[in-house]
Amino acid sequence: MNTSFAYIRPILYGLALAGTLGLAGCATTPPPTEELAAAQLSIARAGDADADQYAPGDIEQARRALSQAQAAMGTGRADEARTLALSASALADLAHARARQAETESELAARRAEITNLRQRLQAEE
Repeated sequence: MNTSFAYIRPILYGLALAGTLGLAGCATTPPPTEELAAAQLSIARAGDADADQYAPGDIEQARRALSQAQAAMGTGRADEARTLALSASALADLAHARARQAETESELAARRAEITNLRQRLQAEE
């Protein structure tokens, strides 16, 4: 009696296919929900720092990148959405920093004007 392994071949093919599909499922990246949320928070923080007034170009680019990230997420392009969300966060952080810088420079100019005014008043009293 000859033993044939022909009946095992379909089982092996099935196991190989199941293993390949299982590994492919593990290889997909999760959706970038955290990156999108971080980008939204960064844009909100920049808006709170008056970035619309002091860094309008940067905040607009950040908002545009966030919109593109959300659109990419909606069409299932997770990697592109992640990249755009990270870009939106960076642009919003830049807008926030520029807004804070402008506010600080404005305060510095006001303090220098006060000092100049006080010096002039002191000299006038002498």
